[in-house]
Amino acid sequence: MGLQQPHVHRASVIAMRLVDIADSIDLAAVEALWAQHARTAAARSRLLTASPKAMTFGVPPVQLTLGPLQMDIGGRPVQTSVMARLYEFGVAAFSVRVPADDLSWPDFSARVNAVDTALGIASSTTVWTQLIKEIMDVLRPALFRPSPSPLYEDYLLGLVHALEGVTSTSRLHDELDLVPLLSGESRPLSEQARQELLRQRFSYYADDLAVVTWDRAFIYEPRNESDVVDILEVANAQLLELRYYDELLDAELPRMYDLVEATHHVANPLAARRYADLARHLYTLVAEVTEITEKVDNALQVTEDVYLARVYAAALELFRVPHVSKAVDRKLAIIRDSYAALYEEASGKRGELLELAIIVLIVLEIAIAVIRHV
Repeated sequence: MGLQQPHVHRASVIAMRLVDIADSIDLAAVEALWAQHARTAAARSRLLTASPKAMTFGVPPVQLTLGPLQMDIGGRPVQTSVMARLYEFGVAAFSVRVPADDLSWPDFSARVNAVDTALGIASSTTVWTQLIKEIMDVLRPALFRPSPSPLYEDYLLGLVHALEGVTSTSRLHDELDLVPLLSGESRPLSEQARQELLRQRFSYYADDLAVVTWDRAFIYEPRNESDVVDILEVANAQLLELRYYDELLDAELPRMYDLVEATHHVANPLAARRYADLARHLYTLVAEVTEITEKVDNALQVTEDVYLARVYAAALELFRVPHVSKAVDRKLAIIRDSYAALYEEASGKRGELLELAIIVLIVLEIAIAVIRHV
């Protein structure tokens, strides 16, 4: 590490909580409802530095500016700014931005950890509950099937815009001790743990740096705003929504097996209808989940921006989004196979019913013929 102690002049700490609030959100209705009830306007989000042809939101989320919050951070009152983004696939991403200007580097790391204590996973959920209620009270008509017990993901970012005391901007990751900030640990880590923590490092210009971990990131961007923040939010939103459908299918599969077993035990010719009804239920479930997961997969479209594409791909891999997506696909495949089998059995039952009807008609014709000859 470098001998100098860097000094942070302009920076902020961003605490994110992403919440699955509904199956889907009507974003046009959100804009209209927010305009009626709030003093601030809703806006469609876009990436600031990337060209729209290089990288863009599939369906731009709606960005809402919420009222500022006075919070206790590290034992001091701090005025924070709050924003929420709503994605059409049902996720609300809340961001609380805590100013962290004019701090030594150790103090900046301490500020990041203090924000985590105040707003992180282990903290009280009062602030987040208040923010969720604030938008739910206004936007409930725009939500399709609101979630009764929403899932959530937390993420923490240290964002620095002006930094003094680093001798070589090309060696930022060597001259800044990022480990306490990224790990939240006060005790020294092993060399192996340090290397693993700093493995996902990215730079595009000679004076910027992004280091991404599972639940935290550090971003140094002297050009004020950074699209990396938005990309990490989208990746977390994708993880959250896929987790929701993974858990939904986990709960649905045992019910499906029970329904199939119960239907198999119906030993009458009219069981065809029960098979067909169950098959339709499974087909509807598969169609709904497939539609939403396609929207999740297309939340961010990358074509030409190689740097942001690398950060995005690394974040998805780090957050295990492909792994959860494959798990959802496997469970959907099981349900599709069950649907196909049920449809075949329903067709077979209809065939049996038709054969029975033909036999009954033949017997009736024979009986009528016998009666006429008596």
